[in-house]
Amino acid sequence: MNCIIIDDEATARAIIAQLCSNVDHLNVLEEFPNAIQAIKYLNQNEIDLIFLDIHMPDFTGFDFIETLKNPPKIILTTSDSNFAIQAFEYDCIVDYLVKPITLERFQKAIKKANAKTVTATGLDSSEKVETTSGNDLYVNIDRRLIKIDIPSIYLVEAKGDYIHVKTESQNYTVHSTLKKIEEKLPNDLFLKVHRSFIINVNKIIDIEDNSVLIKKDVIPVSRSNRPELMKRLNLL
Repeated sequence: MNCIIIDDEATARAIIAQLCSNVDHLNVLEEFPNAIQAIKYLNQNEIDLIFLDIHMPDFTGFDFIETLKNPPKIILTTSDSNFAIQAFEYDCIVDYLVKPITLERFQKAIKKANAKTVTATGLDSSEKVETTSGNDLYVNIDRRLIKIDIPSIYLVEAKGDYIHVKTESQNYTVHSTLKKIEEKLPNDLFLKVHRSFIINVNKIIDIEDNSVLIKKDVIPVSRSNRPELMKRLNLL
């Protein structure tokens, strides 16, 4: 897998290059101290993966991504953990590494890059749902990244520009859309049963007519989504 490194710090570039040398199939073609030089290179060369710093003078990592028409796979490398939620809004970003980067964490990111296929439009063509880490989902609330255990989520409800995420222990209100969180949740566990609701199928207590009971919440099930719901159930 051919890759390039973009980071304004020479030491950071050297560390990433050293980490890459521990992975047999990674081939570092070039290193760049800024995004402008990298853009010129990408106009004439095709690569598979970019290691990209977020904070760089004049041109941030996100600014750089916006300039790419057909972005390759990107692993962000940064000392700032505050942009993780924003990062995963980009389909081309496969992982978010916070410096200092350990070899074990680096190798995990490479496995994600190998597993994820990016189409010509930069969208993820695999069916695998990418979350920030295993069974964890991180949500941005009051400038803090809150970790939520995915299996503990039993209901997600859309209300205007916000979504309410209900878990076994606590509820969260997040500025996001139902579509975005649906992409982050595993398909075998969660199902969108209505334009405003996603449910954890394993948490269903009762089903009656066009509604389901989860905890104390009665959730409507649209006619178009009911067949898929019934297909998921282990009926006797």
